Amino acid sequence: MLVTALFVVRTRDLLAATMLLGAYSLLSAGMFMVLDAVDVAFTEAAVGAGVSTILMLYALVASGRFERTPTRPQWLPLLVVLATGAALVWGTFDLPPVGAPGNPVHQHVAPRYLQQSGAEIGIPNVVTSVLASYRGYDTLGETAVVFTAGLGVWLLIGGLQRRGAAAPVLASAPHANLILRVVSKFLIPVILLFGLYVQFHGELGPGGGFQAGVILASALIVHLQVFGADQTRQIVPESLLRVLAPLGVLLYGGTGVAGLLLGGNYLDYHPLGRTPVGGQHLGILLVELGVALTVSSTMLLLCYLFAARVARR
Repeated sequence: MLVTALFVVRTRDLLAATMLLGAYSLLSAGMFMVLDAVDVAFTEAAVGAGVSTILMLYALVASGRFERTPTRPQWLPLLVVLATGAALVWGTFDLPPVGAPGNPVHQHVAPRYLQQSGAEIGIPNVVTSVLASYRGYDTLGETAVVFTAGLGVWLLIGGLQRRGAAAPVLASAPHANLILRVVSKFLIPVILLFGLYVQFHGELGPGGGFQAGVILASALIVHLQVFGADQTRQIVPESLLRVLAPLGVLLYGGTGVAGLLLGGNYLDYHPLGRTPVGGQHLGILLVELGVALTVSSTMLLLCYLFAARVARR
């Protein structure tokens, strides 16, 4: 990973840097797998090595492949980076030793998550219990951030269409060869099926709304790359994505409101079911579905926007 990062810094070929960053993300996903952080590895592989690489390639089409050579030394940015780096390194001196069993994180909430989540939440995957229940506020904020970021990109490069103006023409189907078309027709259903498995198996094993949303979007992005954005838009219209992206956030937040109306606290799922554990299962299912809707819709909508931007050039 360090060697790859050094090559990214040194090269002025932005296409090579983009592909190296994808390789860096794939190496990161492998590292997370070695550390038994499979949920994070799913996200890193799908977002870092997959969707982010596609979006950066779209950006290169609009900006150019090679970075301009600076005409004079950039001393001020260098000083800012050095000062910021020195401050961060200085701050690490107060951190506890990495992996030490006596660290505060291992003595505070982690023991409760590991020892009591089975009885309180009733699902085997502790990661899902933490993200969707114990830290439900954090995950709601992350979902809102994804939606807000997508909305910001849409306003920047898409913009509001004037009344009566024609919608931008998306990129036509690329001249993909027969092998790509045939292989993708077999591959896309498998990706979709795996995404649904990750979504509904997140309580029992690695997975959840974030991972499933990106995987489902990746299948449609593959279709967009091979068959063209026009055909993909016929399958999933852009107008539908504009509804599903905020709907996911509303579903997540509405689940918390339902708990309030039933006499509990916000994002407290216990009142949603006949038993507290049953309420947790239903609440986690609803919020994970909301996360998947927002993430998948936002990712695919970004690709639509970039494809339209490239087509207008």
